[in-house]
Amino acid sequence: IEMDLLHSNGVLIIQHLQRDYRAYQDFLNFMSHVGDPRNIFSIYFPLWFQLNQVVGTKMIWVAVIGDWFNLIFKWILFGHRPYWWVQETMIYPNQSSPCLEQFPITCETGPGSPSGHAMGSSCVWYVMVTAALSYTVRWKDKSAVTLHRLTWSFLWSIFWIIQISVCISRVFIATHFPHQVVLGVFAGILVAEAFEHTPAIQTASLRMYIKTNLFLFLFALGFYLSLKLLDIDLLWSVPKAKKWCANPDWINIDTTPFAGLVRNLGALFGLGLGINSEMFITSCKGKNSCKISFRILCIAASLATLQLYNFVKIPTHTEYLFYILSFCKSAAMPLTVVALVPYCVHSLMRTTEKKLN
Repeated sequence: IEMDLLHSNGVLIIQHLQRDYRAYQDFLNFMSHVGDPRNIFSIYFPLWFQLNQVVGTKMIWVAVIGDWFNLIFKWILFGHRPYWWVQETMIYPNQSSPCLEQFPITCETGPGSPSGHAMGSSCVWYVMVTAALSYTVRWKDKSAVTLHRLTWSFLWSIFWIIQISVCISRVFIATHFPHQVVLGVFAGILVAEAFEHTPAIQTASLRMYIKTNLFLFLFALGFYLSLKLLDIDLLWSVPKAKKWCANPDWINIDTTPFAGLVRNLGALFGLGLGINSEMFITSCKGKNSCKISFRILCIAASLATLQLYNFVKIPTHTEYLFYILSFCKSAAMPLTVVALVPYCVHSLMRTTEKKLN
């Protein structure tokens, strides 16, 4: 009963947002895309890894582990999403269920609690803010301390503005209830803070990456199969999404629970493969790695190359084939940023230097 009341109050908030914030629809849809965990691998990671490899590595670990915890919590909490809950609940008399507007990005197929967008956004922005502040905390003179405090206030204000905007956007499109996005934000912060005290990831070997991948996959699969033996279907949300989504074309296999798991495991494996490769050691650990020109070229080339991956459409007619290709595509992205692009830029710069000499 208490959960139904929480959901019904959430529906009132969604109706209020959809009615009074119609003018901000494009902005809120944009902020929902900003909170998309996939942006971590295609935008934030390429930028930060070339600026600071420690921060870039931590970002991938935080994103992957955070999203894995998000999946487990979703399976445990059985959170409904507003766009299907209002159609099935018996809390409204005389079948007078509220009308919630749907959008092309509304029809997520996984459970709703906690919000993956809010959790992914908060954990990665927490890493970025704390990384930026770590440069200013070393300042000792009085004027520098004042500047550090101003920077601290500014960056954390930006952090909370972005998180609140992402949360409002997810509620506005009727994908989440308010309590689900709030839970996602604080869960993401906890995961990110935990990795502030886990320096071992910076020296992890490829074997460690593989072991971590296997543990995450086998635990999630074992958890799923164990509950399935107890007649508990952890994919219960998928048929609900298909049934109540306003447009069947908005349903995407990429939003299913196992799709996110495979995508994240691929990214972690690609990072481990790249960091432990000879190309990475030759380029990112060589003499060119300290040059600003090298880093700028790597950032530009990485961002441009990763945008090309968006044109690679994975076939969805066979589910298992989709998961395999999704894993490969996700692994290729950090591998490109960490090893392939820096090695090509390093080779180009070395060739140019030889010609000049």
